[in-house]
Amino acid sequence: MAHPKSKISKQRKRKRRTHQKVTPPNVHTCKETGEKHLYHRAYYDYEGNMYYKGKLLVKIDED
Repeated sequence: MAHPKSKISKQRKRKRRTHQKVTPPNVHTCKETGEKHLYHRAYYDYEGNMYYKGKLLVKIDED
C-alpha cells in the first residue's frame, strides 16, 4: 500500500477542498397549492394529494 512521503499540511489540504461546496437546492413555491417543492419533482400537499406542475395527479380518498 502506498504511503505519503511527508505529511500534507492543513493549509494545503483545505486549499484543495475549496471547490467542494454544497449548494442549497432550488426550491419553488407552487402557485396553485402554495407548497414548497423541488423543481421537476412531484410533491404532496398537506392532505396527501400528489401534484406535479400545479396539476393534481393522485387524489386521496377521505374515508
